[in-house]
Amino acid sequence: MSAQPAETPTPPSSVPWRDALKVYLEPATLRMLALGFSAGLPLLLVLGTLSFRLREAGIDRTTIGYLSWVGLAYGFKWVWAPLVDRLPLPPLTTLLGRRRGWLLLAQGLVIAGLIGMALNDPRQGLAPLVWCALLVAFGSATQDIALDAFRIESAETRKQAALAAAYQTGYRLAMIWAGAGVLWVAAWAEVAPAAAVTGAAAYQNGAWKTAYLVMAASMAVGVLTVLLSPEPARRTLPRARNAAEWLQSVLIEPFADFIRRYKWQAALILALIAVYRISDVVMGIMANPFYVDMGFTKDEVATVSKIYGVVMTLAGAFVGGVLSMRLGVMRVLMLGAVLSAASNLLFAWLASRGHDLTALIAVVSADNLAGGIASAAFIAYLSSLTNISYSATQYALFSSLMLLLPKFIAGYSGAFVDAYGYSNFFLGTALLGVPVLLLVALASRSTAIRGPAAAP
Repeated sequence: MSAQPAETPTPPSSVPWRDALKVYLEPATLRMLALGFSAGLPLLLVLGTLSFRLREAGIDRTTIGYLSWVGLAYGFKWVWAPLVDRLPLPPLTTLLGRRRGWLLLAQGLVIAGLIGMALNDPRQGLAPLVWCALLVAFGSATQDIALDAFRIESAETRKQAALAAAYQTGYRLAMIWAGAGVLWVAAWAEVAPAAAVTGAAAYQNGAWKTAYLVMAASMAVGVLTVLLSPEPARRTLPRARNAAEWLQSVLIEPFADFIRRYKWQAALILALIAVYRISDVVMGIMANPFYVDMGFTKDEVATVSKIYGVVMTLAGAFVGGVLSMRLGVMRVLMLGAVLSAASNLLFAWLASRGHDLTALIAVVSADNLAGGIASAAFIAYLSSLTNISYSATQYALFSSLMLLLPKFIAGYSGAFVDAYGYSNFFLGTALLGVPVLLLVALASRSTAIRGPAAAP
């Protein structure tokens, strides 16, 4: 059968500013804001915030770095993405549809894992806490697979940048709630320690238990949104005649389709995806232990992240979404790469300042602005590469590849800090961003950004 004509994208510069802004008020965009919150909530609770909790409990930095490999679950989600893309979940699929059924199941796994993390004390043994964190990471990765497909299938190609910006705004708000809000809740739930009690002896697991239970309850935002949202238009899939044909269509064809469409450029695209966020991901594992070691309190870190971080994150996501529609994705992708690497240099400067709250405000603000711009453009870029027929599987491949190498390298971050100090660590993470600039430049010249391919 011949392929249907692919959708012709509207040139970015021909979109009026009013129409570019109006898309943020559409129902599909607002749904992605809430679902983005549900997607962003678990990530820090098994990585960044958990590292703060573990460091406060007296766990050494090298161990914390290795435990960050829990996040590799996000890097391997492409393995089960074909099942999420095609496999029904009776009775959830019957009641809600394929996308919403998988979303609800994944959210249930996240909630169960967070409750388990709340009930375990890391000082009594790390194994139970790690297993619960793995459950959260697996459920969160599965939610990402279904949610990315839900987003891509919910609107036409030219609106994907706006949906990505709304998703990123919700995602970043959730990360701030899971990063700053959880610290506020834990600080509020603490009882005043004896004056002579300091360091790991002052750790209060009951406060963290309360905080993680609150985070589990916060997943209700995503659950309610899934229950109240319409299922995207269902695609009628041809029935496989045998197991071999099913494996071909579910496991092999999504990847073969990408290679057929981009040919030799596929290697360049995959290389760019693999390293684009490497500076931020590697640096982020040691950010909270850094705050603890610099003497910043939970209230200080939470307040700075909540107030200044929220404002700059919203600004960055908004600017990234609008600029992507007006100027094109690749230009904003380059801008985001430059800003992300530069913001890590500010952390190296902060390491020389010690406990300086004003400097912390400046660095966190700049880092969140850069992250918002880079992420909005990057999500739009990934969305533009997918074929609508394999949206869940292909997007899972891209987003998994985005995290696999950075999270593996991040596992050694604690050992690096122990050996060379924080300043050299942050400088090194900034230098990791240099190859990204070259790859974005090459991709801009050789790859024409196209809309999702039509179904064969």
